[in-house]
Amino acid sequence: MACRQLWASRAASYLRISVFQRSFSNVLKDLKYADSHEWVKVDGKSATVGITDHAQDHLGDVVYVELPEVGATVTQGGSFGAVESVKATSDINSPVSGKVVKVNEELNSSPALVNSSPYENGWIIKVEMSDSGELNNLMDSEKYSKFCEEEDSKH
Repeated sequence: MACRQLWASRAASYLRISVFQRSFSNVLKDLKYADSHEWVKVDGKSATVGITDHAQDHLGDVVYVELPEVGATVTQGGSFGAVESVKATSDINSPVSGKVVKVNEELNSSPALVNSSPYENGWIIKVEMSDSGELNNLMDSEKYSKFCEEEDSKH
């Protein structure tokens, strides 16, 4: 199989056809998404926040996550922390406004959870939302998937 892929790659190169490996990111249906690539899972007034599979894929191996303090106030679109990877450091923006009620302390010792499990064990903060109407400003899974495809096609 590897030999066949190598041959195809060489043939494409000879014919000057561009070939690229494309892996599609996971987008979960029951979440809402911000255009800055954070996700939010809502349960009543409680919101769990993390970065998307698409974001972690583009960042590469995460080596450090800067977490806010419990009790801190976050605003929709405002930065509350950062993710540092082998490639870059990126701000983490909150998709909702409210008060931080819990942070994922596990990320202090295992920041790579953001890569291996972005929607489950790699969550970053839990927020008590102050305005659930802000969820209307976020994308559903279908819109977010299209957004990512359009964004990737520009690069």
